[in-house]
Amino acid sequence: MSYDDARVTITGAEPAGELVDETPVLDPTTLLPHWTDAPTGQVPIVVAREAAQSDDPWAQIPAPAWREGEADWVAHEEQFDAALLAGEVRDDNVRPWEFASETVEDEDEDEVLLEEPPRPEPVRASRTRHTISTNPLAGRAVRQRQSSSSNVARATLTGVLLAVVVFGFFLAGTVPLSALILVVLGLASAEAYAGFRSVGAHPASVLGIAAVLTLGVGVYNKGLVAVGAIGVLLIVVGFVWYLASPGTVDVLDGLGATFFVYAWVGVFGSYALLLISPRSFPHHHGMAYLFGAMVLVICNDSGALFIGRWIGHQPLSARLSPNKTREGTLGGTFVTLVGGAIILPLVSPWTLTHGLEAALAISIVAPLGDLFESMIKRTLGVKDLGRLLPGHGGFLDRVDGLLFALPTMYYFVHVFQLG
Repeated sequence: MSYDDARVTITGAEPAGELVDETPVLDPTTLLPHWTDAPTGQVPIVVAREAAQSDDPWAQIPAPAWREGEADWVAHEEQFDAALLAGEVRDDNVRPWEFASETVEDEDEDEVLLEEPPRPEPVRASRTRHTISTNPLAGRAVRQRQSSSSNVARATLTGVLLAVVVFGFFLAGTVPLSALILVVLGLASAEAYAGFRSVGAHPASVLGIAAVLTLGVGVYNKGLVAVGAIGVLLIVVGFVWYLASPGTVDVLDGLGATFFVYAWVGVFGSYALLLISPRSFPHHHGMAYLFGAMVLVICNDSGALFIGRWIGHQPLSARLSPNKTREGTLGGTFVTLVGGAIILPLVSPWTLTHGLEAALAISIVAPLGDLFESMIKRTLGVKDLGRLLPGHGGFLDRVDGLLFALPTMYYFVHVFQLG
């Protein structure tokens, strides 16, 4: 067979020249303009993403922003929602950079966690905090007005019994009266610490009560020098107390509340023991001065209560204690002056002049002590700091004005040299 006879035939092939020209028709709206054409002025969709109206979740991602601190994340946390990309329900407690754990099925293992093991959250010291507002005492508890005569009668009866017991201890002597004062100061400080604990604070109650009682004994025996010594010991021992605490407590919160009650109840109340201490007044007139302070405070409280209920209309401080009125305060001042002019001169070495002067001073500081405790109670959000005395609350509710009157009487006696 010759070379010319060796040919290969391809079945079904068609000559190229017989193909029909089937060039596809292009959509002019999808074509980019030729590079030689004039610019159209249109902006690509990548640049004008915010102006584009699209359901694409990627279009809702905001432009890059510099976020250096926590406040930057808070300011932009509403701009991006990772749940939009997956069609899941959004969790408001999850930040944009936090994702829920996911699991995948494996042939050999049940589940494999895709995320890293959770890191333990840092332990924060617990502290009592309140929302800051224009009025920090807004919404606090307010003592309801005692409108029924039975409540007033019960309070009056309790007050009379207390007065009889206290004046009985005056007749018993210095040592029994000192023991009574220590008991009252210990109970009052315990009520104050309980009030702080009721709102979540962590005072060292046992340490604080021990400091108050130790201060009373030290002032009676050594004078005012014990105030600084016991105060320094309380701070140092209190620091060690919280350092050895099994829990994590804010030392400023706990030690601050502990020292505050110590200063308020312990230091102010220790002036009662300082007045009756033999070291303070060689002629043993301290009992008469303490007696005068208590009588004037009782006159002030009683006059403010009864005259305020009778003709009182204008609140003395609606923000702190709306039931205390200006008319009641003036009435309490009047009754205090009467007590200083009539009752105190009956006890040596009081005179009419010194009785009126002391009454005027006590009529100023006693209402301040009452308002001070009202401010503390409103800040803590409690009505009373105790319930041991029917009609009065607790011991601290009864001696709040006396705590301010005791140092006033002590320095009054020294300024006018009555000792």
